[in-house]
Amino acid sequence: MGKKVSRRRFLALVSTGALSTLVGLMHLKDELVHGQGGANSIFLPLVLKPSQPTVTPTPVTPSPTPTPSPTNTLPPPGGARVVHVRHTSVTSWTESPYDYWNYVSQDKVDLMVEEGLKTLTGQTNLASAWQVLLPNYVQGQGIAIKVNFNNAMQMACGNETGQINALPQVINAVIKGLKARGVVETDIKIYDGVNRIFPLYFINAIRARYPNVQLFHACADDAHKVTYNSTQSSASVQFSPPSGVPSPAPQKIADVLVNASYLINIPILKHHSCAGITLGFKNHFGTISNPGGVHSHIFLNDDCGGGFYTDYSPLVDIYKNPNIRNKTILTLGDGIFGCLEREDATPSYWAKTFGEGEFPKSLFFSRDPVAIDSVMADFLRTESGYFQYADKYLDLAQDAGLGTYEQGDPWESGYSQIDYQKIVLT
Repeated sequence: MGKKVSRRRFLALVSTGALSTLVGLMHLKDELVHGQGGANSIFLPLVLKPSQPTVTPTPVTPSPTPTPSPTNTLPPPGGARVVHVRHTSVTSWTESPYDYWNYVSQDKVDLMVEEGLKTLTGQTNLASAWQVLLPNYVQGQGIAIKVNFNNAMQMACGNETGQINALPQVINAVIKGLKARGVVETDIKIYDGVNRIFPLYFINAIRARYPNVQLFHACADDAHKVTYNSTQSSASVQFSPPSGVPSPAPQKIADVLVNASYLINIPILKHHSCAGITLGFKNHFGTISNPGGVHSHIFLNDDCGGGFYTDYSPLVDIYKNPNIRNKTILTLGDGIFGCLEREDATPSYWAKTFGEGEFPKSLFFSRDPVAIDSVMADFLRTESGYFQYADKYLDLAQDAGLGTYEQGDPWESGYSQIDYQKIVLT
């Protein structure tokens, strides 16, 4: 096993192009999530089946000139529209102390969400934008919001961590819009699955504004317990790999989603030490009952139990489940801070794509789950690279009819298939 590498050494290697030999830092989760134990170590060479290519990050040189901001007088959106909203002063956090969530402006996040959704839907006000997304809502229909607390799995209930997790300001802004549409608070159900725990900073911020919104996570004494008991046929993910690829065991879908009529997916813009990237599709590992049972199919090295196949991803079968595919009305990518190097790190400054010593300060919006992951992946790839084939699931998802995949350049040439719109607020 190689020597441990510090974060400072990692960033130095990235800046000098040595990421092809130092693939990344790994911090494995417990058996319940990753299906194995582990400690920090150097990545081993990638093992792919059946073709077994080598690992190399995809080099991209971004333009330092940001994309000009469009106006909001846009035509009705196409199916592959991705809206990127950046607010240059949405956070005042400077990497210390660790409580980054206390340094995010709720008013500015509200504005970002409003402008993003108006541009996404071609509407002129927030209520009308949500009317486009929820044209048939009636009281009593549940709206599930999938958040990401992957780094709150081993905490005592209510405790806090400095690792990257969901921001309450983003969720509050979504709830504000839903209420403008006429959605009642008791129909809004925020969840993360298995052993994920909502920390107090998140719980208190939501309940201070919207006390009747329902919370579903691992602490049953504080909110609703996430369960997986439905006997509906659609409540199970059945995997269908090609011949020669072993199939994961069937997975149950969380009852809170099975019982809801609509779904809003809110992933975080993150690298991943074993899978390369973790975005909207992988966020639904928190929707299924045993994510450790499918992790090996997406891990890109043997040190993580890698068994990656170039012609199959269970992420596609999970998304094809009707509770996800048919109910998702919006994917909203949280890139206020993002997370580099690995999935369980503390937020840190970016160096290339948003300027030296800057955070992304960005939110991404789309009704196309493949297109939005494609755009967010481009930012991660350009900032510091990732494993070859880390975004292969998007190519497979496009083949399955789930959306539009394109590896493009949001800084200069843009995209030919994705309708990428950028808004900069100050």
